[in-house]
Amino acid sequence: IWYSFFHSISAFCNAGFDLMGINEPFSSLTFYVAHPVVNIVMCLLILFGGLGFLTWHDIKEYKHRVSRYSFQSKVVLASTLFLTAVPCIYFFFAEFSDLPVAERSLASFFQSVTLRTAGFNTVDIASLNDVSKLIMIGVMLVGGSPGSTAGGMKTTTVAVVFAAVLAVFKRRDAAQMFKRRIDDSTVRNALAIVMLYLFLFIAGAFAIFYIDGFPLIDCLFETASAVATVGITTGITTSLSSASRIIIIALMFLGRVGGLTLVYATLTGARNTSSKLPTEKIIVG
Repeated sequence: IWYSFFHSISAFCNAGFDLMGINEPFSSLTFYVAHPVVNIVMCLLILFGGLGFLTWHDIKEYKHRVSRYSFQSKVVLASTLFLTAVPCIYFFFAEFSDLPVAERSLASFFQSVTLRTAGFNTVDIASLNDVSKLIMIGVMLVGGSPGSTAGGMKTTTVAVVFAAVLAVFKRRDAAQMFKRRIDDSTVRNALAIVMLYLFLFIAGAFAIFYIDGFPLIDCLFETASAVATVGITTGITTSLSSASRIIIIALMFLGRVGGLTLVYATLTGARNTSSKLPTEKIIVG
């Protein structure tokens, strides 16, 4: 019962700690890849923890009347659905071909959900192909939603950046989603957070690559998992040098502090003034 209690809390809090090392070192939940109850319950706990309490308030208040949900809740639910369904479909057709269809479906669904920054896995991550690892890296960096137990850049952050890019393609004056315009300051904050996370994740991976010489894809996976506070690995963590472990520790700490907090912390000397510099145009693209 205590094992169940421990793992349910770890799943809901997107912590990723498990007690399965007693069976086999670093096995996580690989022994339960075909167990429907363990897979479904853990996935639901991970998703519940990653949605955010503001979203759950709307779900409790308005239930199936999605049109009455707040703008943020709509963005969170749409982003979560997309980031869960697309990797799941890809994993089903590109991976786990040695498993029966039912087990293959469970494995695909679990691996797509755990990228919310939950940190569990029911398959050997090292055995996945490089495209799968790249997809996992991308989804890990996005993470969960604001006000949730998950880490990462957050679903709303990436959704805002995507809306801003789409606005350029459609020649709109401002980013918009669900018939609402997004404030320019929100777009700037989102872009700053995305760029900061990408810099930390890429710089950390390059440093580990040159220090320890592991394959670059594994280094990228390791740093993405660290800065997004996920916890899954391709298996190189225990073989890292002391310098690389310090890099991973720093990335985990910075990722847990949060992107916007880091942005503001690095701009403590900035002051808003009433004066504005002259506007000038520059060709881009």
